[in-house]
Amino acid sequence: MPSPKEAYDYEYYADRLADSELLKNSLALRTLRIPLLAVPVGGSRQGGTYEVTCLCFGLKVSDFLRGKRGYPDIRLRWAPSPHDCYVVEWGERSPTLRGRTDAAKLGKFYGYTDLAIAEAITKSAAQSGLQTPSTATDQRPPAAP
Repeated sequence: MPSPKEAYDYEYYADRLADSELLKNSLALRTLRIPLLAVPVGGSRQGGTYEVTCLCFGLKVSDFLRGKRGYPDIRLRWAPSPHDCYVVEWGERSPTLRGRTDAAKLGKFYGYTDLAIAEAITKSAAQSGLQTPSTATDQRPPAAP
C-alpha cells in the first residue's frame, strides 16, 4: 500500500485540514492506479468519504476500512456526484438539509480550516455566478456612451 504522502490528493488535504495530524493515520487507497486518501475521523473531523466508480470497488474499500481505527460505522451508498457511482462513508452522517448542504457546516464537519471553507464558498459562488460580499461591492452598471 502506498504511503499517505504518495496519494494524489495529499496536498489538497494538507492545505485544508485543521488537524494535520490526521494525515499521519490516513490511508492511500488505490482502486484505479491512482492512490487517493481516506482520511480518518478525529479532532474536529466527524466523518469521511471515499468515492468509487463501481460497486465492486466500494465493497473492497468498505471491507478494507472496516474495523480500522479512525473509520467507524462504514457505509456504502449511491454517490450524489454525477462523476462517481458509489461513495464509502465513515463516522457521523454528513449534515444535509433536504438534499442541500450548508457549505460552512459541511466544511466544519469534515474538519477543514475556516480559511479553506471560506475559499471553497467563494469559489463555488464565483462558478455559479452568485455574488459574494467581496464581489458585491461597487457593482454599478457601466456608464452610458
